[in-house]
Amino acid sequence: MPVRADELPEPAAPSPPPGMVTVGRFDQRPGYNVNRPRGADSWLFTWTTGGEGQLSQGAEETRAGTGDLVILGPGVPHRYAVAPGARHWAFWWAHCQVRPPWTGWVRPYALGDRLYAVRPVPGSVRGRLESAFRRMLADARWTGEGAPPEEEAEDGRVAVAHGTAARELTLCSLESIVLLATATARAEPHRSGIDPRIRQAEALIAADPGAPHTVESLAAGVSLSASRFAHLFTQQLGQSPMRALLAARLLHAARLLEATDLPVERVAAASGFTSPFHFNRVFRQRYGAPPGTYRAGLRG
Repeated sequence: MPVRADELPEPAAPSPPPGMVTVGRFDQRPGYNVNRPRGADSWLFTWTTGGEGQLSQGAEETRAGTGDLVILGPGVPHRYAVAPGARHWAFWWAHCQVRPPWTGWVRPYALGDRLYAVRPVPGSVRGRLESAFRRMLADARWTGEGAPPEEEAEDGRVAVAHGTAARELTLCSLESIVLLATATARAEPHRSGIDPRIRQAEALIAADPGAPHTVESLAAGVSLSASRFAHLFTQQLGQSPMRALLAARLLHAARLLEATDLPVERVAAASGFTSPFHFNRVFRQRYGAPPGTYRAGLRG
């Protein structure tokens, strides 16, 4: 039976709240249909393991086959269903807010209207993605006591990550999924629009944001002059290399504050900030609270 958000008897949320991480695995038969005329407040990731699905977002539409990672950004009307003519559609799905680097990783696979189709993902890494989704489903059910539950892949099982630890563990697994898929798939050249050298520089920043990167060192790492590199990076990614580096360092610092008991000064140094005063100022601008207060608020 189709599930239509616009036919709900009252204005219940048609998708999980934006701050929630939910994950599940379905194997649906013809007739399965989800329609959200107002879109969702969070991102939706779908990973097809069998059969075919059909997903549309705004004016764009795509079919998803085995091994395809299709992503729907928030705020755009969307619909997804078992593809016409397909006998079923087996797929993992996850609703959540994305971490900042992910948007750069998926950008080469954009079809339009915030619809991204990451394919073809090589068969050699699909097992890793399947395992990561299973780990997400298990970690989302962790209460924080004892060891997380074992991996499961039961069709129809849905889990919601409660608590900081469960939420961050699930997001870490999803990050590995997005990274592996986008790093190994081949974007269509006419749609990517991003110079491979700029993508390589992005990867250098994401791999080690605390390193003493400069425009010159990043340019040398991708065999470009500093001026040409800075121009291309800003033109193609919409922000300067140093602003991208600052964003990556702040995200790294936030993760360290959430997951470790390192003193704030050591978090700053490990994230590439040489001045604690500067670190406190820019962290507060980004997250709305100084580092110590941010950590205390999470744990409280």
